[in-house]
Amino acid sequence: MNNSQQQNDLSQLTLEEAAEVIRSHVDREELTALILELCNIPSPAGFEKAAGDYVYEWMKNEGFAPKRVGMVEDRFNVIGKIGGDKPGEGKNLLFTSHLDTEGPQYNWRDNWKYRPGSVERPEWLEARLENGVFSGRPVENDRGPMACFLMAAKALKKAGLPLAGSLYLTACPAEIGPEHVEEFQGPIYHGKEIGAQYMMTHGGVAPDYAIAAEGTDFGISWVSCGHVNFRIELYGEDVFTPLLEHPPLLRDHPSPLVIVAPLIEAIQQWAVVYEKENTYHAPGGTAVPKVQIAAIRGGDPHLMGSGSEVCAVYLEVNLTPRQSVADVQRQLEKVLAQEGFEGKIEPIVYRQGFEADAEQVQPLKAAIGSASVAARRGETEIAHPIYSSMWRDHNVFNMYHIPAVTYGPSRFRPTVDDMVDAAIAYAVTAWQICNQTEA
Repeated sequence: MNNSQQQNDLSQLTLEEAAEVIRSHVDREELTALILELCNIPSPAGFEKAAGDYVYEWMKNEGFAPKRVGMVEDRFNVIGKIGGDKPGEGKNLLFTSHLDTEGPQYNWRDNWKYRPGSVERPEWLEARLENGVFSGRPVENDRGPMACFLMAAKALKKAGLPLAGSLYLTACPAEIGPEHVEEFQGPIYHGKEIGAQYMMTHGGVAPDYAIAAEGTDFGISWVSCGHVNFRIELYGEDVFTPLLEHPPLLRDHPSPLVIVAPLIEAIQQWAVVYEKENTYHAPGGTAVPKVQIAAIRGGDPHLMGSGSEVCAVYLEVNLTPRQSVADVQRQLEKVLAQEGFEGKIEPIVYRQGFEADAEQVQPLKAAIGSASVAARRGETEIAHPIYSSMWRDHNVFNMYHIPAVTYGPSRFRPTVDDMVDAAIAYAVTAWQICNQTEA
């Protein structure tokens, strides 16, 4: 039998037969080793180069023709590709996961955010396997699912399963952050625009569909929140300490460092109402826009003797696809005015939430659903609202009107079985999508 005949035979497999072929080519030990190796490379936000280099070399060794595409030299996207066996036929699917992991920056700024002992916890940088269960932030968010789709692509290649369309494999920096704000400028502070967004616009990819491979407990969602980060400046008087008088009510105090206490209470009351009024129930998931104070700044600790004229509250406000930044700013300005506080509100970061078109995403949803059954995970449910209430990089593709979802294994402490099944589900999904033809 020549190669053309063999490929033709493989293309005639049923879904169940293809899933079993794929399962036989997913090496459990190799997948485990890949997860542990990749996830034990330190890759805090801003310092993704070493992990990116590892993925590039792995793709190169496996024949996936990788390239580095980056706005910033040391924070690049890695893009590999297989398939495209029948130019002009089939659909193109893109997998993406992020290289950066949330956690400490391992410099003096960590003292602002973490209590003593927290930075030393091994879970920030380490991946472990005990009794068949993975642990560690790099596995959970997000290089564990990344390893799964890499092994899925390898299984497809080893099995010789043809892909009429192209399958893109992408690993991106800066999904978590950080952001260019205040004095935090320069390449290590570039935010999401250097990651999946830059890869989409400069990476030479042309996907029909995209999957953000992240932990969803094998649920699916095509809705995601964005966010706007506000700086709320509160103004008051700088009073020389010996002249200071203490009024009975905090809101009557001259210093904004004290007035900020009742301001925080007003913000928290607004946040409860905001969340309830703006929760978005959609076919692709429920998005609950949360609000949280991320930082407070005021005064100068090396110039004591008086208070301060300014105290700034940094507020993260999540946005569903149905909301606008201007409406939220007006609401906060009303809170400031109604409470009688003097100040200014300014958005310093803005990223909109998006959702896939409910009709256009159906072929991808159906492919993942049948792949889940074939991978012995049963029917695919809509993911828990937490996975629709945060930024994930399928936002980028939905922004460009490319139907995209987030889907992956157990989010917390996934087992080896979880990861194997995720790899199989990813591979079966790719086999279906890339061999789809126009109706």
